[in-house]
Amino acid sequence: MPTPRPDRPLITWADWLMERNPGHRFEIIDGVLVVTPPPDAPHAEVLTDVMVAYLRAEMDGSKADVVQKVAVWLPTGPEDYAIPDLSVVDADINAHMVENNCYAPSCFRLVLEVTSENPDLDLRHKARAYAVAAIPVYVIVDRKDELLHILTSPLTDRYDSHQVYAAGQSVSLPDSIGAKVTLDVAEILKTGRPKTNG
Repeated sequence: MPTPRPDRPLITWADWLMERNPGHRFEIIDGVLVVTPPPDAPHAEVLTDVMVAYLRAEMDGSKADVVQKVAVWLPTGPEDYAIPDLSVVDADINAHMVENNCYAPSCFRLVLEVTSENPDLDLRHKARAYAVAAIPVYVIVDRKDELLHILTSPLTDRYDSHQVYAAGQSVSLPDSIGAKVTLDVAEILKTGRPKTNG
């Protein structure tokens, strides 16, 4: 792909950069191109732990699936899309591709983000974008403050319910995701802590 011209759509730049920076995640949130570096091992371990919790719940694969890094088209701007770390989606998601390998937000029952270098992106900007997209459940594993956020009941630009949990608590996710899933907050946060030298 040739270098995009400055007058080309932002999504063209995102695609061009993605080809040249394997492992990085490029998203367009509120018309701004956002880049996230490749995840560290603790970030990946959180996703594994959450996936295991879903698998133990024996989710009905004929109705919903758990997937990683599947893009959702956002109604916040003409080119906006996000790539959640993990999602619970309708089993027929392949019938709902919009464009640029992004799928309609109506197929997403839950999205989950594990904070990286810029927690504000997940806690504020993506929370607004996912609410505008009417995604029913948004889970944030906040590694910096060691908290688990569960946002439900999306309104026009925010979630009506925002519950915060700490180590020592467990949380049952809404049944609307298609399974009875309970997360042990201490286990998720323990795995998700960034490792330090020494």
